[in-house]
Amino acid sequence: MRTLSLLLVFCVLIACKNKTNKETNNEVAAETASTISDELAVSERHHEWVDLKRGDGTFKAFVVYPESDTPTQAVIVIHENRGLNDWARSFTDQLAAEGYLAIAPDLISNTVEGIEKTTDFENSDKAREAIYALDPDQVTEDLNTTYEYIKNDPASNNKIFVVGFCWGGSQSFRYATNNPDLEKALVFYGTAPKDKSVLEQIKCPVYGFYGGNDNRVNSTIPDTEKAMEKYDKKYEHVIYDGAGHAFMRRGAESDADEANKTAHDKAWESLLKLLNK
Repeated sequence: MRTLSLLLVFCVLIACKNKTNKETNNEVAAETASTISDELAVSERHHEWVDLKRGDGTFKAFVVYPESDTPTQAVIVIHENRGLNDWARSFTDQLAAEGYLAIAPDLISNTVEGIEKTTDFENSDKAREAIYALDPDQVTEDLNTTYEYIKNDPASNNKIFVVGFCWGGSQSFRYATNNPDLEKALVFYGTAPKDKSVLEQIKCPVYGFYGGNDNRVNSTIPDTEKAMEKYDKKYEHVIYDGAGHAFMRRGAESDADEANKTAHDKAWESLLKLLNK
């Protein structure tokens, strides 16, 4: 009986500890989201939400203008499988702070009845469900619409790059097979299309950024390298030791571990060099 009582006490303590850890993680996530939201609110850049045409309807895109007296290069930012959340918008704003016209389409905007933006979803799981229900051809059409919009903006010099993260990283690789006019495709922890024959259609250089502890993605790199070499396409990549998946978002958090923070900082520096090159 005494043993049973001790066991129950032990289980209660473990449950309390797990609950505390979960609450702490939720508090950190909420604090990070709040900080990002505050930073966006006080940004000195000009922000706009625009409605872009999709069939008989529209979808939303977030545009940030740099402070510049001449037309600039433009970057299309493709969000993670969490949708166009505050972090993705913050990254778009950071690009504009570096002098680039930046646009981030909300690719799940108006794909679910009553949901105009990612932030209208009940939670990130619901946003993921919407992401994975998307028709790939519709994604391409939406990206083409985004491309044409930003290319024709008077603030653009018609040189357009694409950068994506996670699901968006895979989409940036895929979009390079569909748009021959891209300057460069920058793929953060995303995979190449499974059908490697479509890589023959790529016209621009592709650069990959990966975390060392992300073998789900990294295990696909050798086949991608072989295919890109076969079709004589430029594909360069870097793997950051110790970093995990989504290190750009995780490495920007206040409680980021050293590996993710280092990967974030190095990748950001490399990204800017590639955009300036």
